[in-house]
Amino acid sequence: MSSVRICGHILLRYKRRVSCQLWTSHGLRRDELCLSRCFSNSTGKGSSTDHNKFDSTESGQSSNRYLLIGGVAAASIGGGLLLYNRSRSGGGDRSLSRDEDVKRRKEEELKKPVIQDLPESIKYLLIGGGTSSFAAFRSIRANDPKAKVIVISEENHEPYMRPPLSKEFWFSENELIKELKFRQWNGSARSIYFEHPDFYMDLKKLTDTETGGVSIIKGYKVVDLNPLHKKATLDNGQFIHYEKCLIAPGSRSKHAKAFTNIPADIKSRILTIYTLDDFLKLKNIVSEDNVITIVGEGLLGSELACALGQRSSVVHKPVAVYQIFSESGNLRSILPDYLSRWATDKVRNEGAKVIPEVDIKSVLKSGNKLRLELSDGQSLETDYIIDCSDAEPNVDLAKSARLEVDDQLGGYRVNSELQARSDIWVSGAASCYYDVKLGRRRVTHHDHAIISGRLAGTNMTGAGKSFTHQSMFWSDLGADIGFEAIGLIDPSLPTVGVFAKPSPKSKSSSSSGEKAEVSESTKSEDELKLRSPNSNDQYEKGIIFYLKNDVIVGIMLWNIFDRISIARRIVNEGRVFEDMSEVAKLFNLRFFEDEEEEPASNPEKDNS
Repeated sequence: MSSVRICGHILLRYKRRVSCQLWTSHGLRRDELCLSRCFSNSTGKGSSTDHNKFDSTESGQSSNRYLLIGGVAAASIGGGLLLYNRSRSGGGDRSLSRDEDVKRRKEEELKKPVIQDLPESIKYLLIGGGTSSFAAFRSIRANDPKAKVIVISEENHEPYMRPPLSKEFWFSENELIKELKFRQWNGSARSIYFEHPDFYMDLKKLTDTETGGVSIIKGYKVVDLNPLHKKATLDNGQFIHYEKCLIAPGSRSKHAKAFTNIPADIKSRILTIYTLDDFLKLKNIVSEDNVITIVGEGLLGSELACALGQRSSVVHKPVAVYQIFSESGNLRSILPDYLSRWATDKVRNEGAKVIPEVDIKSVLKSGNKLRLELSDGQSLETDYIIDCSDAEPNVDLAKSARLEVDDQLGGYRVNSELQARSDIWVSGAASCYYDVKLGRRRVTHHDHAIISGRLAGTNMTGAGKSFTHQSMFWSDLGADIGFEAIGLIDPSLPTVGVFAKPSPKSKSSSSSGEKAEVSESTKSEDELKLRSPNSNDQYEKGIIFYLKNDVIVGIMLWNIFDRISIARRIVNEGRVFEDMSEVAKLFNLRFFEDEEEEPASNPEKDNS
């Protein structure tokens, strides 16, 4: 792909978009009250033995007791020999299998090298090496300048940005990618890493220094967390004590049902794209003449379909890109049906072959390719599958740390200060927190990872602040679709869309003249005097309001940028609006051909 073509595409995609600020300065208002969960330590009643019950008759019964104990011992020995013989003969036993698993796990632990200079204890321990941990240790160091922080990450990389893995990276030159850099919306290049490797201290230096710092342990996992003794055990058998602990492991891929219990040679061709290593592997695959099939209609799958489809249209060896899912259209999990179907046509325009409303029945090996049998009777041959169908929060430490996991949303349940229990906080996608405006929530986006991580870090230093921020997220699907959203973006809720309608002149000559069009997806036309969408409608620019009990709880700005602060203010107000078209005017959506666009009604700079 030529650099001219790449830069032109980036500028087209990101014109009018404010650069994503990776370290922002949102003010978290302390005057807003949040409901906190009450934490109490359960107390058990010990049992006591009444020794007075034993009298002289006990000595007379001792011989009988000894006989009984001897019989039990003999039976136990015989049973043990029987179990041993069964195991030797291949009969198998569940308890023995568990013992073998423990033994195998210990053997695997011994294979991992010992971490040199690991201190016995640390004041701040952060579990997880992602965006939220990065925000947390920045906040800890800002509030406690001499703080000593250790980050334990399963990945072999320092903390890095994840959004470029499905966005900017695919539109950057190969020379930049080799340096793990990407081209930003303004044409400049930057590293995917938040900090230069020299920013982090080695463990020995961290232990000796009096000014504090941050060390990162890469390629290791915390497998056990003991809150009583404030002790974290790693997967190589070593352990470390802490004073304050943050759990921020993020989400991980959850394979579709069709991809479970399949042979290893097929499973090796089913990829995910949740880590930097995933991207680098996929980058090498698409550089060859391969057929790629993406599974999933969500943000990750749709962004990747557009990126690979557009990229395949300009390389010398086009890569066939399929996207399949059971929903009616792209982004159906966040968009009303009419807009989802319209977006699907735009994704197809980017070069992806979208097959909606199908399920994968089976995956078979067909020569050098994989064959997918679909629910509509079709068969699809592909070289690789990228599973973007689902993700789940990493809650592996819930059992050992005795932390509560939300049975509906998933994630560790925390109070308004992001605290799960004494001296343990959770941030990012793994936290299920209480939103005073919208109720119990779990958010998986980049902005939330930053803001929740920063607040957790602040509270670890003793601040005690409540989480009141409404996080936003954004996406771009090719050159025709870009949006920002905030609040509850749930298409099962009633939605009202206010869209600018292109004039006849703009339809024929691509003029920018617009007229207002109001579409409504679930409420009756008589109630709001709005009409339902039809197949001829064009949704080039507009606003979608998500309602709950007639209150606006979520807003999506469709190809409208620099207005997210207005949307945040409306969601925080939590009140009923009689006329949605009047609310849309707050965003300076152009309604008529002769109107000139005015500056935003809220001049406050948005820092999302």
